[in-house]
Amino acid sequence: MSEHFDLVVIGGGSGGMATARRAASYGKKVALIERGRLGGTCVNIGCVPKKVMWHAAEFASHAAHAADYGFATGVPEHDWTKLVDNRETYIQRLNGIYARNLDKDAVEFVAGDARFAGERRIAVGERELEADHVVIATGGKPHWPDVPGAALGTDSDGFFQWRERPNSVAIVGSGYIACELAGVLNGLGADVKLLLRKEHVLKNFDAMLGDTLIERMREAGIDVQMNRQTAELSEAGEQVQVDFEDGDSITVDKLIWAIGRLPNTDNLDLESLGLETAANGTIPVDEWQDTAIDGVHALGDVTGQAELTPVAIAAGRRLSDRLFGGQPDRRLDYHNIPTVVFTHPPIGSVGLSEADARAEYGDAAVKIYTSHYVALYHGVLEHKVPSDMKLVCVGDDEKVVGAHVIGDGADEMLQGFGVAVKMGATKADFDNTVAIHPTSAEEFVTMT
Repeated sequence: MSEHFDLVVIGGGSGGMATARRAASYGKKVALIERGRLGGTCVNIGCVPKKVMWHAAEFASHAAHAADYGFATGVPEHDWTKLVDNRETYIQRLNGIYARNLDKDAVEFVAGDARFAGERRIAVGERELEADHVVIATGGKPHWPDVPGAALGTDSDGFFQWRERPNSVAIVGSGYIACELAGVLNGLGADVKLLLRKEHVLKNFDAMLGDTLIERMREAGIDVQMNRQTAELSEAGEQVQVDFEDGDSITVDKLIWAIGRLPNTDNLDLESLGLETAANGTIPVDEWQDTAIDGVHALGDVTGQAELTPVAIAAGRRLSDRLFGGQPDRRLDYHNIPTVVFTHPPIGSVGLSEADARAEYGDAAVKIYTSHYVALYHGVLEHKVPSDMKLVCVGDDEKVVGAHVIGDGADEMLQGFGVAVKMGATKADFDNTVAIHPTSAEEFVTMT
């Protein structure tokens, strides 16, 4: 016999949690289904542990600069296992907080694999849950290539299982995961080779960011190799041999596949629901997060829309506001979503790239402002790493439609400038804002 709920959420990641808790705050009967650890990819094998590792690599960088700041210390020896243990303790604490929040908000947690057993009916083991509304928020998983020996590599999930740091690592990919892991591993002492299929990284970002990042990675010691088509992996003693289509090969301790992610829909039995996925496996939704099936909704990475944790959270909360909170017009605006890539140095970006702005508005309407500078932190250092910024403006009033930065502090400064772009600020608004000196952020309001 089915148990009835107002809302059933499939997926206990950040988006699913936000949707369920917001619905429960309106007094609705809500169940949340998750087969793994609460918090999903972001908390367990994504944003959070990645940022912990990023901080460790940043610490190593600052330690290397200690002498220039008058400290008689060198780079300390790093204990990778200790870092992993501390990281896991922190994540377990977050898992507990998520569980307590569900209990506090009277959301019923159902552990197990969910599959559709009909329209708005979900089977989890021997239980069957029926709901007025079902939300699919099952996230994504790493994509693997179809090449011989691929299993000799690992993916970003596997990276977070490493108990020891390998001496040499090859990373295949050009997106934010590949670039972030390359920076972390290089910063913590590994010999890193970043293998690109073409000649760029971060193709969905402004070209300045990707081009500059490649320069910074190479200056930091990362071996960025372009036009590398992996043909086969094979064992080479305790190492992995990577053969390329051009006949060349390399040998490394570990290889990471970071070639994209796929939506987690395999086990949902969407066919029984009559819900078709797109060619890339994502679940199509409209601007209200509604699928083609009445009462079935989807959000987050499984939809392929701006695959960022805060996006899933925002979409989920707005969906519950609309369905249960008496706010019929609530929905997420997917324009001008700020994002950060935790590379070394970090990247911040909001709005249109220069190329996209020119394509949308025409060359004549676009005005570009740039700044190339060295942050004060590097002033006393022998090796100075420059930063770069760009403002993309359009029209006679020079509305700022894109703001992009690579350099120290980009991760923190971009949030505030994201507000400005979202509100429709113009270059004059930026110019009329008094600079905070000495900071890197002031470059955004002093460009000429």
